[in-house]
Amino acid sequence: MRATIGYSTAVVFRALAAGHRFGLDVMRETGLASGTVYPTLTRAEASGFVRGRWEPAAEAVRQGRPRRRYYQLTAAGQDALEQAMVRFGALAALGRSRSHP
Repeated sequence: MRATIGYSTAVVFRALAAGHRFGLDVMRETGLASGTVYPTLTRAEASGFVRGRWEPAAEAVRQGRPRRRYYQLTAAGQDALEQAMVRFGALAALGRSRSHP
């Protein structure tokens, strides 16, 4: 059975696929709030759609900031994103066909 993801999850996955790899970067790219992005990443990691890893502490200390957790789509996440893009693209096309000039 293929997994179905919602719109906000698809937006987060799309940002990851485009190379935005940590939470704050995803927030900036998508305009979504931290209360959406971080829970989405946590659930996606638990579901096997993304793989996360903490950067070395020394790197964060050297740059004077908190440690970042970097995320990458798994094959399952990429498949779910592709399905979502088809589904949401179809919804967008449906909305355009019903609009009036």
